[in-house]
Amino acid sequence: MSRHSFPAGFLWGAATSAPQIEGGRNEGGRGDSIWDRFAELPGKIADGSNPDVACDHFHRWHEDIDLMKWLGLGAYRFSIAWPRILPTGTGAVNSVGLDFYDALVDRLLEAGILPFPTLYHWDLPQTLQDRGGWAERDTAEVFVEYATVVTRRLGDRIRHWMTHNEPWCIATLGHEEGHHAPGHRDPAEALRVAHHLLLSHGWATEAMRRDVPGIEVGIVLNHCPAFPATDSEADRDAARWFDGFFNRWYLDPIFRGSYPADAIADRVAQGHLKGHDLPFVKDADLASIATPLDFLGFNYYSRAIMQAGPENRPVAVKTVSPEEFTDMGWEVYPLGLYESLLRVHREYGPSRIYITENGVAYDYPVNPDGRIPDPKRITYLHEHLLAARRAIADGVPLEGYFTWSLLDNFEWGFGYAKRFGLFAVDFETQQRIPKDSAYWYRDVVTTNAVNDTSTPTIQGESRACNP
Repeated sequence: MSRHSFPAGFLWGAATSAPQIEGGRNEGGRGDSIWDRFAELPGKIADGSNPDVACDHFHRWHEDIDLMKWLGLGAYRFSIAWPRILPTGTGAVNSVGLDFYDALVDRLLEAGILPFPTLYHWDLPQTLQDRGGWAERDTAEVFVEYATVVTRRLGDRIRHWMTHNEPWCIATLGHEEGHHAPGHRDPAEALRVAHHLLLSHGWATEAMRRDVPGIEVGIVLNHCPAFPATDSEADRDAARWFDGFFNRWYLDPIFRGSYPADAIADRVAQGHLKGHDLPFVKDADLASIATPLDFLGFNYYSRAIMQAGPENRPVAVKTVSPEEFTDMGWEVYPLGLYESLLRVHREYGPSRIYITENGVAYDYPVNPDGRIPDPKRITYLHEHLLAARRAIADGVPLEGYFTWSLLDNFEWGFGYAKRFGLFAVDFETQQRIPKDSAYWYRDVVTTNAVNDTSTPTIQGESRACNP
């Protein structure tokens, strides 16, 4: 069986986020986040659960680092909980919260694992939301305060920093469609939120570099390529529309210093803007947003097939058989990763790219022998890694890959029903159990290569992971 090698020094990692795994809601001086409050609202979380305990990583982080060592990871992407550092969002710093991440970082480095923290993975302190949240420009200013508090404490040991994770999700799912915290349904507000997120990224990047020279700062964008359902002009325009508000609304200001004119026109046509001038954009905002990145974090899961729909808003449709979709209802489309990486490389030119999330939700039970065969996850990862390698061969400056996720976790509005982890988590006992995909990924990391086929390498008699 031949192997397809990755470049020497290619960085292999796994990713998590604080609100999805940490728990410890009322411990260590942590304040509430918008997700704590959102989960308390009836019907907002599909299984009626909450992230109060999650994977109990707040207490079990030593054990979780041992899992990373067992996998052989070179890097770990995690997020820092803003409410754990500044419980009210601003003002007095919670030293216990900083101590938690200080110890986590030290232990990672001792294990030979590079920390890749994200400063904001959707857990805005509730007190800031009570003041208007990301819809208010002041929140962008307060984010800079938070970012500098963290980097001054940890920047002596951490080189790679990410400001935000997936601002599209924050703005659209949280403020336009109401699926995510804080649960608003206001398209005009969502546009302000998106701008303030990008502005806070630019301001924080400048401040962090001033405070800790030599660090590298990026942002994480989720990319979803759009295709027309048919070759009709209306469907092609629907795909253009989706690309404009999902992808280019964030890529263009970051890399070109402007919002896409056609996407602005779409918003005007929908009544979300009163004119082509964006009233929330002030002098020098776009220059700050376009502060050069050291790297781009790139999340990819699937593609969108778009069709012309009613009320001047295109709709996504499914055009392939049901077995080609994951438990999240997302189509498995590995070619989209290759195409998207190549497009962003050629059109926007980031100097370096890390795939900061890529993974799949499938739920497989534990066998009587304690093993969790998850062949469809292995196939998904295998095909996407081959797509990533192809992109590298075609000139994309891709330097690392972080699979989503290390652990089954709190999957936002779905609760604990959607399982992305390499390790299953029994949420009653908090036992971590390696899936076959964990053994397979360990082989990839160890050899820095992917086989022709996705056959897993499972060694040893015991299915329990005892690093």
